[in-house]
Amino acid sequence: MRLFLLVCFFFSSLAVTGYCQDPPPAKVRTAPITKEQVSRNKPFLGILYYDRLSKVSSEVAGLVETINVRSGDRVKKGEPLVQLNTDLLDQDIKLSTTRVKQKKLENELAQKNYDRQKSLLENRGASQKKYDDAQFAYNNSMMEQQAAQHILARLRLQQKKSLITAPFDGIILEKNVDSGDWVQQGGQVAVIGASDALFVKVPVGETLLQFIQPGAEVEVVINAFAQSLTGTIDTIDPRADTKTKNVSIKIRIPVIAKSVENLSATVHLPISNKQQLSIIPRDALIKFKGKDFVYTVKEGKAGILPVNIVTFLGDKVAADNPYLAPGMPVVIEGNERLRPDQPVTIIGE
Repeated sequence: MRLFLLVCFFFSSLAVTGYCQDPPPAKVRTAPITKEQVSRNKPFLGILYYDRLSKVSSEVAGLVETINVRSGDRVKKGEPLVQLNTDLLDQDIKLSTTRVKQKKLENELAQKNYDRQKSLLENRGASQKKYDDAQFAYNNSMMEQQAAQHILARLRLQQKKSLITAPFDGIILEKNVDSGDWVQQGGQVAVIGASDALFVKVPVGETLLQFIQPGAEVEVVINAFAQSLTGTIDTIDPRADTKTKNVSIKIRIPVIAKSVENLSATVHLPISNKQQLSIIPRDALIKFKGKDFVYTVKEGKAGILPVNIVTFLGDKVAADNPYLAPGMPVVIEGNERLRPDQPVTIIGE
């Protein structure tokens, strides 16, 4: 290889052509720069949190028999979380069921006696007292049967409440009990964050509120996973911090596979009124020594230009460099291998 380079250098110095030719033109794909009215934005650090939480509690006391979830599990509405032991309750239900049947038989007998005494009274074959006693016994039997049915219904409801389920789709943030624990009535068993209520809370200075509009879409980056997504400005906290005067902006983000409460997120919020800026596809950007550049094509060769990004717009960025004119082609494919002044062939736009 070294010998080959020396030979090439020798012949090139003698202006001998045909031995050391330039590499063939690079094949690239380009896209035109456009102009749009957009606001400048700036990255702000925010915190992920669930705006809707449920501290799931038990409506009945009991011994935890099984727990079906762990912290971090995703659950659907109605999915079983905790099952309390119902052995004693099952026996009470059997006993109460037998009593209901017994009261039904007693009520049928009391009704027959009442009907008989009523018939005898109408035919003057029974006294008023016997009729009244039969009527009282029949009414009392009906009430006892209803009471037994209510007790049975209550026991069955208690049995149903012994299975604690998820109130909505979400993620288990805390698991507060385990098998063998005793849970009091009202005792907390888990904390669930709603999947559709994941927000980023960002504190900003009060002077920026004039540029922030609820409903506007903003770019959000989950820093831990380098995951970029589109969020929507939901609400502005009606109370400012008494010391800093910062105001919290709530940004709703879509459901994501990896969501950990209190993680940091970078949010690009507007910091100015809308102005005419150059819009560039993100695929056109390249990094060199920590700065952003793009390759453009002029007279069949690649030219490199620095870019001052002032706004992030999802898969595009906005820049304020005056030489970035509308319609100027920038390389979006093949730019990672280009060098300044390298010949290029445009294969598509």
